Amino acid sequence: MRVLLVGLGRWGEKHLRVLRELGVEVWVADVTQAGRDRAIARAVEAERVVIDYREALPRVDAVDVVTPADSHSTIVIECLAAGRPCFVEKPLAAAAKEGRAVAAAACAAGRVVQVGHVFRFHPATAAIRHALDDGRIGRVRFATGRFAGFKRPRSDVGVTWTDGIHYFDLFAYLLGRQPTRVLAVQRDFLGRGLDDMAITVVSYGDIETVVESNYFVPGTQRECVVVGEHGSLVADYGLGTVSLHRGEHRRGASGWEAIDLGKEDLTTAGAEPLRAELQAFLGACAGQVPNAVPPEDGVRALEVAEAAARSAVLGCAVTL
Repeated sequence: MRVLLVGLGRWGEKHLRVLRELGVEVWVADVTQAGRDRAIARAVEAERVVIDYREALPRVDAVDVVTPADSHSTIVIECLAAGRPCFVEKPLAAAAKEGRAVAAAACAAGRVVQVGHVFRFHPATAAIRHALDDGRIGRVRFATGRFAGFKRPRSDVGVTWTDGIHYFDLFAYLLGRQPTRVLAVQRDFLGRGLDDMAITVVSYGDIETVVESNYFVPGTQRECVVVGEHGSLVADYGLGTVSLHRGEHRRGASGWEAIDLGKEDLTTAGAEPLRAELQAFLGACAGQVPNAVPPEDGVRALEVAEAAARSAVLGCAVTL
């Protein structure tokens, strides 16, 4: 398969590596000279490196879009019009309205659009889902997610759209429920006009989730905790670990007791998430597997992010 990679920034370089490992013929489009030079330096033949992605569309079978969010919808819709299936990094678009336009274009073209919600493909996610399906912690009560760390802020969207959105999609995937209500606090400490610290409470029916994201705390935190009636699942996406902590609160003669029933480390074996994600896309393009993350799922995550922004301004919850 011939795949056009649009955008060769830091994350685009990871896509280039994985696509080559998967054995596809990679073309690269980048509007910057530096990006095109990097592609050639990484052994992409010069004749397969272009400035304008449109130039390469007749020569490729699929497109992988790794550009700023505000360009996603335009690029994907044009590629779909040329009959090319697309992988597009999250967020699907810079606004839910644009995302819905992409979903409609994908439906009209009859082509795959897979959104890059990479946490779905992480071995830790598989371990959590298996434990939930097996009823290991009983009925889910609530969940928390934290995506934080001292790093350079992204310039096209705020931290909610950059990092918090991982958990908006992940919890919908794990819980099998649609988001229904959003309450958020956001701050712009750097004065860029974009949030750089956010706390978002997203309700999935009667299950509350709390998502924290920021660019300031030391280290790198990629954590997820799912709390149930009979214990909790604790995942560290950075380390790739998941542990099951069994325990219950029981009422005795002298009041409530916290009963610790032990800890179990769960198996989290699997491929690199980005590799699994792109492999799934190639399989969907070939008709071998269903689309793992359809554009409608990307739109749902965008709707939560937009509701969070409204909630932060209004100072109250927003119903979806």
